Amino acid sequence: MATTFDFGDGPVPARRHVNPDGTEGGWVAGTATVEPTAYVGPGAWVYGRARVFENAKVYENATVFGNAKVGGDAWVSGDATLDGGEFDSGEIDSTPANNGPKI
Repeated sequence: MATTFDFGDGPVPARRHVNPDGTEGGWVAGTATVEPTAYVGPGAWVYGRARVFENAKVYENATVFGNAKVGGDAWVSGDATLDGGEFDSGEIDSTPANNGPKI
């Protein structure tokens, strides 16, 4: 039986990522790529043609989608939304004060 998840535009084929430490991670669309070395928190989403690789981490309620690429030691966390672009170092975070950055 195929697993689906609704990222906001109707259900699509998806799976839960298994993190390097063996824990169940967040949802990853069948069209997106998350390498086994990357971490996706249980509340995070990766979809579209997004790619999360190397030691990158997507935490909390963060969303990585479109053609975004997150690699190296980069972190995306909080309620941050990353739609496109390449990010390979540092952290994109959000706070309640700014309702999460859109990048």
